[in-house]
Amino acid sequence: MKEFWEEAFKDKQEMWGLDPTKSTVLTKDFFVDKGVKNILIPGIGYGRNAKVFVDNGMTVTGIEISQTAIDLAHKHFGSELKIYPGSVTEMPFDNKLYDGIFCYGLIYLLDEDERKKLIQSCFNQLTENGFMVFTAITKDAQTYGQGTQISKDRFEMFGGVKIFFYDKETIEEEFGKTGLFEVTEVTENYPFYLIKCRKSKEKS
Repeated sequence: MKEFWEEAFKDKQEMWGLDPTKSTVLTKDFFVDKGVKNILIPGIGYGRNAKVFVDNGMTVTGIEISQTAIDLAHKHFGSELKIYPGSVTEMPFDNKLYDGIFCYGLIYLLDEDERKKLIQSCFNQLTENGFMVFTAITKDAQTYGQGTQISKDRFEMFGGVKIFFYDKETIEEEFGKTGLFEVTEVTENYPFYLIKCRKSKEKS
């Protein structure tokens, strides 16, 4: 995984542009409404989804597997953006608790055990009453079923990318025990689910 993303960022640099995604803007609005101030972004990439949070008074910490992406993030958004180098599968990188965690376009690239660990690792780093928001690609995507099937609803395509496609049932299975309270649909370059969880006292 590390080699794949390092080569991708070396070759394509800011491959998705510098504007935040629709899901990011929706999450920013949600975090502002809830008074979130300190957020963690696993898989921060080159930071395009971080700036909108910083611009709204939030402190952002990231995790990123590609050093090239980290260097690009610092070039565009300043060295004060704290980014831990490494894989999200190695979380936690600090012992801080965050009142918001935003994980965009990442979880569906992991296998089942890695997804479970990421969800639990993020949940563990939430403050009481903190929120975590994930985006997950849905089975409505045109790419569902393409490439080589690895396991149920998981396919390898695009020269080595392994993608797991979600439905409402798998969201409930994977997030149901970590404060899941809302699932909405957002259309970007792919159809996504926006998955929201809250760490209440009885769930912590």
